[in-house]
Amino acid sequence: MNIGLIAHDAKKILLQNFCVAYRSILVKHELYATGTSGRLITEASNLTVHKFLPGHVGGEQQLASMIEQGNIDLLFCLHDPLKPKKHEPDAHELISLCDLHCIPLATNMASAEMLIKSLDRGELDWREIYR
Repeated sequence: MNIGLIAHDAKKILLQNFCVAYRSILVKHELYATGTSGRLITEASNLTVHKFLPGHVGGEQQLASMIEQGNIDLLFCLHDPLKPKKHEPDAHELISLCDLHCIPLATNMASAEMLIKSLDRGELDWREIYR
């Protein structure tokens, strides 16, 4: 499966820790991330990540394009709703695209853990048929 990973600055360490904790599951899939998130994930977990531009200079649009083309099966988009910054990617566009294209989405750690465990159990294999 193709998995997208993106996090606001305040959630980047949380995303790193998530990728370290679930490395054994994530390593079996193709990972795509905006530039900074991708670099931090690779540094922390040694996972191979296809990196886009940083989110604020086009990486978010590159990820959105993959969603629109049906090339992302699952998205982890950890955003900070209380402290959005102008230079950070707008998570609302990605959330809307996931809803439009029926893509499973996690925006917080609780939903991220549920989706990663479902992925590991094969409960998201329907995405292969859907594509």
